[in-house]
Amino acid sequence: MASYYTGSSGYEEPHFLESCSLCRKHLGLNSDIFMYRGDKAFCSNECREEQIESDEAKEKSWKVSARSLRKKSSEAAKDCKTVRTGTLVVA
Repeated sequence: MASYYTGSSGYEEPHFLESCSLCRKHLGLNSDIFMYRGDKAFCSNECREEQIESDEAKEKSWKVSARSLRKKSSEAAKDCKTVRTGTLVVA
């Protein structure tokens, strides 16, 4: 396996199996690699678990934010009063 690959922009990026996605520790050729979501490699189960917990906390935060936003939108819609304007012609 080559150490680095070159992208289309010429920028060299390390291969995702070269280092831990969390602590950046080098992953040896004969060492265990702990995978998460198919494209994140970790040096230990502890690093993998820490990433999982971090992702779950972010996801929970996003859901709470989205729920709060929907609630504010529905409350604003309830508070809106319909005002009709126009001209009334009486003969």
